[in-house]
Formats: sequence, C-alpha cells, structure tokens
Amino acid sequence: MPSHLMRPVREVGIAGYGAYVPRYRLPASEVGRMWEGSEAALPIREKSVAGLDEDVVTMSIEAGRNAVRRAGIDPSQIGAVWVGSESHPYAVKPTGTIVAEALGVSEYTLAADWQFACKAGTEALQAAIALTGSGMAEYALAIGMDIAQARPGDALEYTAGAGGAAIIMGPAEESIAILEGSVSFVTDTPDFWRRQHERYPQHGSRFTGEPAYFRHVAQAASDVFEALGTSADDYAHVVLHQPNQKFPSRAAAELGFRPEQVARGLLSNDIGNTYAGATMLGLTAILDQAKPGERVLAVSFGSGAGSDAFSFRVTDRVRERQYAAVTTRQYIERRVPIDYATYTRYRRQLAE
Repeated sequence: MPSHLMRPVREVGIAGYGAYVPRYRLPASEVGRMWEGSEAALPIREKSVAGLDEDVVTMSIEAGRNAVRRAGIDPSQIGAVWVGSESHPYAVKPTGTIVAEALGVSEYTLAADWQFACKAGTEALQAAIALTGSGMAEYALAIGMDIAQARPGDALEYTAGAGGAAIIMGPAEESIAILEGSVSFVTDTPDFWRRQHERYPQHGSRFTGEPAYFRHVAQAASDVFEALGTSADDYAHVVLHQPNQKFPSRAAAELGFRPEQVARGLLSNDIGNTYAGATMLGLTAILDQAKPGERVLAVSFGSGAGSDAFSFRVTDRVRERQYAAVTTRQYIERRVPIDYATYTRYRRQLAE
C-alpha cells in the first residue's frame, strides 16, 4: 500500500509561533444555569470570550506578532500570510491583507483566507509547508483563529470559545521544530455546517463522534505512524483537536497515548473549543515547554470533515525562543470571569 505521507522537497520547520487568548471567561455553570437550571454534566469548566473590541483580525495580529518575535526575523521576509477561520469579520474582504499590513509584511506577499471549519488553520499550515518547502518563499505565516459561534441554548454554547495561534514555517536549520511529515485525510461527512446568511451553525449530532471526529483523527494519525515507522511511544507529546475534554482524551487513548502525553496540549477545559485555532493553540502550549529531541504529533479535525496530522521533532533552538513572547499558559491564566448577561452583550446577541 503506498504511503500517504507528504514531505516537502526542502526540509522545513516551525521558525516561530505565537498564541492569543482573550482574557474574558464564561463559566460553563453560567450556561447551565441559564438554559438547564442546573450544573449537571458540564463538558468543560469555562470558555474564553472575545471582548467588544476584539475580532479575528485583532487576535490574529497579536498572535502573529508573537510568532515574529520568536522567529527573530524581519516581517518583510514573510512570503505568505494565510488566516484560517470560520468567523472572518468580513463576508467579502480578506482578513489576511489587514494582518499582513499590520505586521509589516512586504506588499510582495501572498495574503488569503482559509475556511474548513476547525481545520482551517492547519489547512493554511499545510499550504505554508508546501510554499516554504518548494523554495518559493523563505517564510510563510499560517494562522488559525476563531470567535466560535453557537446558537443561544445550543449544546455548543458551553464550549464555543475564542482565540488561536500563528505559526511561521521556515528553513529547517532555523527551526524550533522540524517537520518529519504530514498526512491529510478528507471525506464529505456532514456533521456541522452553516449556510449563507445564517448566523449560527447547525450540527448533526449522530455524525459528530464515530463517522466524523474519531474516524478522521485516527486515520490521519495512523497513516503518519505507518509511514514514519513510529508509534505513540515515540512521541513525548500529542495534541488532538479538542471540541471538549472527552473526545481528544478517548482518541489519544485509542491511538496508544498515555494521559501524561496529552496533558500539556489539552486546553479545552480552560478556554473551550477555539475551532480553527484549537489544534494550533494546543501545539503552542506544548512548544512552550518542549525539550530538544522530543517528538510532537499534532492532529486537527474539521467538521465537514477532515484531519491534518503532523509529526515534528523539536530542536535545540526551542530553549532560546520559548520566552521570547507571551506564552500560551500566560494568556490562559490572565482570566477575568463574566456572567451570562455580559457574555450576551460581548457576543452582540441582544439584537436577536
């Protein structure tokens, strides 16, 4: 059987990375109190909420600045700025051009937006790998960022958070973590969608688990194992897309990972599901603490449905760059709790 592993012609890796998480937090108990009248069976503890002056553009700029600081490069060297999200502020006007100009990227660059539900960020990352790996650009910036959407009273409202991450791909000799290979696995599985002009997404609950999330995550990860001759034991850390606490924990266990390998990248209990930013944000939390020589497996999932799986090997350069910018955990810990009434104002739901 042929390998489905993708490797660029030129060896590349993560030259810089950055995160951003808004400071506001809505406890899941507030959602339960409002709609269920109880706090039973809460899927997470709390979720992050964007402020009135925040959107995917402003958050992408913050994460992008952190990535540039860690990369230690002149932004004008970046040959592409790609932003993956399902909550771009404009229906017709790219987010990527605004972010590129705010970061000081040269006018001679590629700038575009990506959309594949929660896989939009890693889809942009695959493109950044291809662009730098072909030699067409020295560096490329991929961002996964969202202000997750959920209808009031829907089960998704418990977990729909805000935030994301930015990753700069560049030459392997300058990288914090070198890419060993990646796999993308995609099918048409209708588990989540939002039609044009509809404000909130819908989800087919019966498709969410087995045919969607678990099948795609397991297949992409298993293909990486087979192609590289690795297993869960060869990785110090794994981060899987985290719509809640249960799904990534179960999928990781089925792939052979131990809880301690999952712990550092599992952020959903603190900030919820940041959709396009979730897997990349978990990866930044791991890189903040990773040690040279460690391997990291990252597997995204996007409703619709598909997964991207990446195998990285951490280099000695990680130590000098981990604290060159605000860490993911620092963003998570600077929390300000809010109540449900404040949340509806911040999400502008009072106009409904």
